[in-house]
Amino acid sequence: EVQLVESGGGLVQAGGSLRLSCAASGFTYDDYAIGWFRQAPGKEREGVSCFTHSDGSTHYKDSVKGRFTISGDNAKSTVYLQIDSLKPEDTAVYFCAGVWGPCPRYLRGEFFHYWAQGTQVTVSS
Repeated sequence: EVQLVESGGGLVQAGGSLRLSCAASGFTYDDYAIGWFRQAPGKEREGVSCFTHSDGSTHYKDSVKGRFTISGDNAKSTVYLQIDSLKPEDTAVYFCAGVWGPCPRYLRGEFFHYWAQGTQVTVSS
């Protein structure tokens, strides 16, 4: 059974940084991808980044390029999302999600099969 466990959310001042972690278990072989999504109050969920475990390739939503960095630690089966220069508009619940195979062409939630519980990120101005 695939399980994803997130950690690392919290309250941060604007301009600060945060690193979210997503620990994966149950993927029986290395051909999978982990995506990060967020949902702000009153807004639709949006995909922000994705990491393909087999080749380390990364993908980003255009609006977060330069501030978000996704990376993976294969030994720990953990994917990280580093968020720098945080803005109040980054406030949201962040979710990691898993899918067999590489990152989907489009970062849409319906392409991912496994979801973590979500972690709140709040950025104060």
